[in-house]
Amino acid sequence: MNLDHRDLNRDLAIFATDPLAGSGLPLWLPDGAVIFAELERLAADLARADGCVPVKTPVLGKRALFERSGHWAKFAEDMFPPMSMGSGSDEDDLVLRPANCPHHALVYKARQHSYRELPIRLHELAPMFRAERSGVLSGLSRVRQINLDDTHVFCRPDQVAEEAGKALRSALKAQAILGLQVDYVRLSLRDASPSYLGSVEQWDGAEEALRKAAAEVGVEVVVAPGEAAFYGPKLDLQVIDPAGQSGSSRAPLRHEETIATVQVDFNQPERFDLTYDAADGSQQRVVMVHRGTVGSMERVTAALLERYQGRLPLWLAPVQIAVLPVSADQDAAARGFVDALVAEGLRPRLDADGSLGARIRESRRRREPLIAVLGSVEADGGQVQVRDVAAGVERRVDVADLVARMKAAYESRAVGVSW
Repeated sequence: MNLDHRDLNRDLAIFATDPLAGSGLPLWLPDGAVIFAELERLAADLARADGCVPVKTPVLGKRALFERSGHWAKFAEDMFPPMSMGSGSDEDDLVLRPANCPHHALVYKARQHSYRELPIRLHELAPMFRAERSGVLSGLSRVRQINLDDTHVFCRPDQVAEEAGKALRSALKAQAILGLQVDYVRLSLRDASPSYLGSVEQWDGAEEALRKAAAEVGVEVVVAPGEAAFYGPKLDLQVIDPAGQSGSSRAPLRHEETIATVQVDFNQPERFDLTYDAADGSQQRVVMVHRGTVGSMERVTAALLERYQGRLPLWLAPVQIAVLPVSADQDAAARGFVDALVAEGLRPRLDADGSLGARIRESRRRREPLIAVLGSVEADGGQVQVRDVAAGVERRVDVADLVARMKAAYESRAVGVSW
């Protein structure tokens, strides 16, 4: 039976919770911080490859900012209450942001842009906050602070299809690298409800752009009327998970989760008066495209722990290899091996105390990808006896060869060493 990420965490020590910190606010322990950093690096690499530029924005904003963006009217119940600055005026109240897009709109608005500059793609892996009720909080999968890989593209209407396609490719690539299955891509459209913002012409154009983007990427979509955001249609990468049983027939419930999304937004550009200088000298309204690739650090880490049952791919594993000298006579060789690994940016763990059997069991409990044992034969020959648990491989290899193989696997974000 597969273990939940909270159960796996007992052996792996990825995160901790403490009543003093507060529910839904996990503490990333050292090994968890390594996973976070690797996911952040992946998000930055994918964003840079698509021409995104990094920005940094504050986690706080005036209440007026979220009134302007529409978040206050739509999501006030899911936001933390305003913090008074003691001025006696509500205008100075500060709010923890529920989304990053209002700040990115202000970054775009900081100066005027020409049609020739567009698209402008702003990327930030940033925290946002949701006032989730205590009863729904769960490990890393449902939290109150979400660290989200978030990009906002500001483009002309004629660029929406191309930008949506670029975003969809990157989202699918991210999930492929992570080894997380995408069951289908959903095209979420409006229905007959009057609650959607924007004109019929805007919606028709955006929906057609998303259809075109999916077709050019080679992805078939499942159309879902009524699933659009109030501010525009979107492409959602969906994962299906049988979550329990239902009814007397004991048929499995179908539970779905969105792991990445590409959304067209008419709302923010209108509310923040975001424009560009058109070729004819007029001011034209820019279109915003929200794109997520890796997703939230919390949710994706939980998904990865459960997908791999704690034995993470080598590039992502907090400890990539346990180095075990058989006796004190091999300590110098073991430390030399560890130093060579560290010099190449790899993450070894030297474990020299206790019986060899106990140390091997400890490495297995920690689900480390590789176990390297150094006895007198290996130390004298510049070798290690390496065991790749997931691949079922055990062999004696030269230290230099193993370092090179591990470095190649790490740099290519491979699941494991190529033997």
